[in-house]
Amino acid sequence: MTTAAGNMTTAAVNMTTTTTAVTTAPPLSPNTTVEPLQTPVSRAECGTQQLCVAEPSVCDPSATGSCFFLAARQQSGSNFDFSISGESDGYIAATLSPDNTVGNNDTTYVCANNNSVVSFISTVLNNGELVLRELNVNSVRGRVDGRRIQCSFAATLPSATTRTTGFAISLSDGSFNPTSGVLGSPTTRFRSPVVDLTNVSATVNNEIIPTANHGITFHQSLTQALLITVGALGLAML
Repeated sequence: MTTAAGNMTTAAVNMTTTTTAVTTAPPLSPNTTVEPLQTPVSRAECGTQQLCVAEPSVCDPSATGSCFFLAARQQSGSNFDFSISGESDGYIAATLSPDNTVGNNDTTYVCANNNSVVSFISTVLNNGELVLRELNVNSVRGRVDGRRIQCSFAATLPSATTRTTGFAISLSDGSFNPTSGVLGSPTTRFRSPVVDLTNVSATVNNEIIPTANHGITFHQSLTQALLITVGALGLAML
């Protein structure tokens, strides 16, 4: 009986060890050499194989029109495959924050238009500025088509020691000087609450209301107010 119990204990330990090995895949080795991206980024596997966020929410990065887009697919543990796409004369970037306070030394992946060729730049976003920082990123591919910048890469999530896959996602763009390598301050186009990157079926909404919508809403409200006022004055004169 003792031997059987011992065997059961050993088997349980082996099972635990195997599970731990899956969830603690080693961090990726940094290598940001950019190879050509042959296939455009698309949303074909969104909701089934990869988590996707976009602004506008239903835009397709492989089609024409403005579209800021990110897709995340888990490799193993804290290692993920990412694809990002957006329109900019300088760079596009994706920021991952472990909480809803974005910009406190948060990991940011930058794809810049360097004379019609993608340069990948590893940074952190701190107080509205991008600061160079080596990150665990490799397998980088990129392409530039007019103002559209697209890139794919593999990355080890920040704060990997806590084994968390929950992050707030921000997509932004900004200026880039190919001669000096200087990155301008980012303009945020999309920001999500904290979302589990492994939940590929999650619906992730943009917490930022586009400026254009603000303008339309304000203009429409002002017009309606003026019409009501004119109508009230007309009735008072009768």
